[in-house]
Amino acid sequence: MADTYREPLPKVYDPAQVEQDIYRFWEENGYFKPSGDTKRPPFSVVMPPPNVTGQLHLGHAWDNTLQDILVRFKRMQGYDTLWVPGTDHAGIATQARVEKSLLESEGVSRHDLGRSEFVKRVWAWKENYGNRITGQVRRLGASCDWSRERFTMDEGLSAAVREVFVRLYEKGLIYRGQRIINWCPRCATALSDIEVEHVEVPGHLYYVRYPLINGEGSVTIATTRPETMFADVAVAVHPQDARYAHLIGQSIRLPLVGREIPIIADDYVDPEYGTGCLKITPAHDPNDCEVGRRHGLEMIQCMDADGRLNEVAGAYQGLDREQARQRVVDDLRQQGYLQQVEEIQHAVGHCSRCDTVVEPYLSMQWFVRMQPLADPVLRAVAAGQLQFVPERFEKVFIHWLENVRDWCISRQLWWGHRIPAWYCDDCEGVTVAKEPVAACAHCGSTRVHQDEDVLDTWFSSALWPFSTLGWPEDTADLRRYYPTSTLVTGYDILFFWVARMAFTGVEFTGQVPFHKVVLHGLIRDSLGRKMSKSLGNGVDPLEVIDEYGADALRFTLSTGSSPGNDQRYYEERVQGSRNFINKVWNAARFVLMNLPNEAKLSEPNWDALSIADRWVLTRLAETVEAVTAHLERYDFGEAGRALYDFTWDEFCDWYIEFSKLALYGEDEQAKAETCGVLVYVLDTLLRLLHPFIPFVTECIWRSLPVAGDALMLADWPGAASMPRDEQAVRQIRIVMDSIRAVRNIRSELNVAPSKAIAMSIRCQDAESESLFRSVEGYLRRFCNLNRLQIGTDVELPAQAMTAVVSGAEIALPLADLVDLDVERDRLTRERQRLLAEVERVERKLANPQFVEKAPEHVVKAEREKEEEYRAKLAAVEERLNRLATS
Repeated sequence: MADTYREPLPKVYDPAQVEQDIYRFWEENGYFKPSGDTKRPPFSVVMPPPNVTGQLHLGHAWDNTLQDILVRFKRMQGYDTLWVPGTDHAGIATQARVEKSLLESEGVSRHDLGRSEFVKRVWAWKENYGNRITGQVRRLGASCDWSRERFTMDEGLSAAVREVFVRLYEKGLIYRGQRIINWCPRCATALSDIEVEHVEVPGHLYYVRYPLINGEGSVTIATTRPETMFADVAVAVHPQDARYAHLIGQSIRLPLVGREIPIIADDYVDPEYGTGCLKITPAHDPNDCEVGRRHGLEMIQCMDADGRLNEVAGAYQGLDREQARQRVVDDLRQQGYLQQVEEIQHAVGHCSRCDTVVEPYLSMQWFVRMQPLADPVLRAVAAGQLQFVPERFEKVFIHWLENVRDWCISRQLWWGHRIPAWYCDDCEGVTVAKEPVAACAHCGSTRVHQDEDVLDTWFSSALWPFSTLGWPEDTADLRRYYPTSTLVTGYDILFFWVARMAFTGVEFTGQVPFHKVVLHGLIRDSLGRKMSKSLGNGVDPLEVIDEYGADALRFTLSTGSSPGNDQRYYEERVQGSRNFINKVWNAARFVLMNLPNEAKLSEPNWDALSIADRWVLTRLAETVEAVTAHLERYDFGEAGRALYDFTWDEFCDWYIEFSKLALYGEDEQAKAETCGVLVYVLDTLLRLLHPFIPFVTECIWRSLPVAGDALMLADWPGAASMPRDEQAVRQIRIVMDSIRAVRNIRSELNVAPSKAIAMSIRCQDAESESLFRSVEGYLRRFCNLNRLQIGTDVELPAQAMTAVVSGAEIALPLADLVDLDVERDRLTRERQRLLAEVERVERKLANPQFVEKAPEHVVKAEREKEEEYRAKLAAVEERLNRLATS
């Protein structure tokens, strides 16, 4: 330890006065950068890139807090750590934001400007406003290496995107084709399957009669979308459905249209759904499209990209989907075709960005053939190369990959990575290349033009773990830090992002992009609802930081849930975290105020320490061990809770009180030893707390008489080298139990703590007596005793308030202050409680499933509890018997 401490602590901790200065100190000194020491094992993390248009929300705050805890923990453990930050260009969201800005400020649309000028405007907007979120991430305390900050449309990352596209195309894993895709009429672009959220909504099932051409009856179909009937090309029945076997091959006349269409047989039809007759609309339903291909049916589209009916719908042309549905239903009813309407609940796809109902739409798009890319990832998971925390998500991940569908990657936008494909105006050939094409690769014509579409934003994000490290170049960072160590992200983007990074990583580097995937849940409001603008229940984390400090928000988020689960946000918990931080601050001030002016501190001398000193050092070692184990398992909540319990209950509430005996006493050697223990425990505790609450811990650590430039670079404590004394732990637990018992009795009877009292302790055996005698000084001081009896043969007064602690009975002779009836009632309640505990443990131990399957130490602990409860019960019953005869 250093001999002098450096900066005094103010009376009150003010985060607003501290946090930005400390962050600047860390960043300006380069502490966030990796050490580059090749003798240290590497530990690397990539930040899930927030949208460049975005603003820090609680989900970002939670995600980045967990990453920062992990990175700071590993840095202190001696790893060469790299945390790569960055932002995503967010194609749809950014384009919409800039288009809105242009319309409001200049009254022009992107079409007025043209593509080239519009893209320039987006870049300018990004430079002016697009990096605000990185400043907000700094406010949170993220210790990422900002010198390596990346953007998904940086030139290097754009080159990686083109490289991947071309390689996949050349392998036949990217293709262009006309297929049913998810189309958002509002965003005016295609969406991938996982960008569609299926929401249960009320709807209707319409039963419509389609008359047979021969005039001999009709068939009835059931549909939720009668407005698409103008694009019907057949009615299908199941080939084994006896009801309709005689109709297969006949034709019907389409109501409202008059067009003749056939009745076909196909196994896809579910005879149990609706009437067993299914209208086939190949251009407006993915399953119908497959039926149409099997039967060679025409693909008719009755709706345009804006969600309005087109000329195929005749008189209904120009109506949007909802208007058309109502008009069609009214006309079907009027003309006698509508038989009935049934109210139903059904899942309807909505755009995950704007919540518009998604339209299945036949369109020419670019796709990635997924199954050949998914299979190697499945093998990597089976081999244990890619692991999930919690493990249950592995099954979810595998199920998705085993049933994966081809990925639509083209988007009808101007902002993004433009598809590197050029079309020949002469031979109609397609040339795919990494660099701009001047001539057709097939016929040599110079009359070529590039595809107008851009790639799905997730396409570039899928390359993030290796493109940010310089791939496809063979960079030093790529060799050193790839594969990355751990990915921390929300379970809601397991398929959006995690799966896509996995298959691109394996395909292009031959390795999984990360070894561990740590998944957390969603943050909901106090009622369990998802936070949204429409509900008005969102919380701005920057406002929380302004009021309570970043540390309070971080501690709340990191301790609020177990791995993989959602958590609810309560402001009261943030207030509790702030109170905890203030508790740490006040404890540090107590320690510093009691150090001599010229502190000559050394490591604690175990042989010269008091029982309380050895107890707190033992508990500290156990806490180091527990916190380290929890963090190694990525159980941030349990690690935080273990720290909270030790810090608040044991160090602040108990040990600091115990330390006052020496600090305010006459023994200078005891005082010096106690000062050494206080500083040692506080230093160790700050190291453990630092990943969770880095600002306040760094601020306090500057004032301690310890060596080092910054706490964030200090060594993580090692539990193995820390001494322990289990006897001291048992002794102090007896002290604490006894003090609590006396305080409870005083409180129950309104006896002032300042009033000195007598205590009698009857021990159950000589060992217990020895333990109690060893802590006699603590009992006299903290129970405020004027007389104390300890022994196995101590006669307890009949008229007394009593308590049972491990190994002994305590009696306070307060007959003149207590109503004996009250004491009998209290003991009766205690007897009932102990009976319930004995019964509970007996049931547990009588369960063979528990006894045979639980770890041996767990079963042993339950048996010890049973013995303790029975001993306490016997003592309580004896006291009740004695009071009954008094």
